[in-house]
Amino acid sequence: MTLPLAVAAALFAGVVIYALFGGADFGSGYFDLTAGGAKQGSELRTLIDHSIGPVWEANHVWLIYVLVMWWTGFPTAFAAAMSTLIVPLMLALLGIVLRGASFAFRKYSATLGQARLFGIVFAGSSLITPFFLGAVAGAVASGRVPARGQGGVWSSWLTPTSLFGGVIAVGTCVLLAGVFLTADAARSGHGALADSLRRRTLAVGVVTGAVVFVALVPIQHDAPTLAAGLEGRAAPLVVLSAVAGTGTLALLFRRRYAVARLTAVVAVATVVLGWGVGQYPWMLVDEVSIADAAGASATLAGLLIVVALALVVVVPALAYLFLLTQTEPWTHD
Repeated sequence: MTLPLAVAAALFAGVVIYALFGGADFGSGYFDLTAGGAKQGSELRTLIDHSIGPVWEANHVWLIYVLVMWWTGFPTAFAAAMSTLIVPLMLALLGIVLRGASFAFRKYSATLGQARLFGIVFAGSSLITPFFLGAVAGAVASGRVPARGQGGVWSSWLTPTSLFGGVIAVGTCVLLAGVFLTADAARSGHGALADSLRRRTLAVGVVTGAVVFVALVPIQHDAPTLAAGLEGRAAPLVVLSAVAGTGTLALLFRRRYAVARLTAVVAVATVVLGWGVGQYPWMLVDEVSIADAAGASATLAGLLIVVALALVVVVPALAYLFLLTQTEPWTHD
């Protein structure tokens, strides 16, 4: 494996991890938004606060990791993407900021009206952020980010591939969150809430799966390089994702929540991996390859050393944090 490819693999590993952990975090906004009124939805919102409260900021470690790896290891590709895709990236950033602020402010609201307002902002921003990040991925994968100069600020991402990418990103985030929340509710003895979440998550899973397969048709014409990769080298990952997604729905239907969490992770991880493998060897599809976009060899080697240190220092601490939050039961007064 070449040095640029090793750094690209480490970068994309961060994308996958952020899609899983940050995705489940973002997806909780849908269930918060549709929980119902203050009294009706209080039990579910308490569960959401318990599940994401200790870790919602920690998840953004992976976004920072991805951005630093990208601009340091592949600076020209990073600059091109930032200039062309400034609109969806700024909207995604706005969503992250609003989401964090409103999640904190809701806890300390002086009135019910303020709590409702911050709750709506939290839920809405939780959904727009993955949408715009998915739109960015679609723009890169469809070859609309030129290596030199600025591409269309609007036309680069208002396309079938980007729009489907945004919808699929939201759907997978909601599916992950639903599976995790259902398992948490069942583990804590809240059977009625678990059943309600189970039904809603099954519906989301069916719709998201349908959207994924429908999206393959316009992608054939809108992003031919990506489509060829998905039908070729990434085909096993696409099949595995379909099998894992179907298995997740079957396990949810049978109330096998613990195993469903594992298959849901596999389903989402293989979707993201399929995108990465499908567009290989391009950093910016049809514009610049991973090898051509790479920075200096000394810089790439330094990045790999940093990744190794992060594996030793950061990952165990995050794993322990998640272990604590996933084993502690919650109660609703």
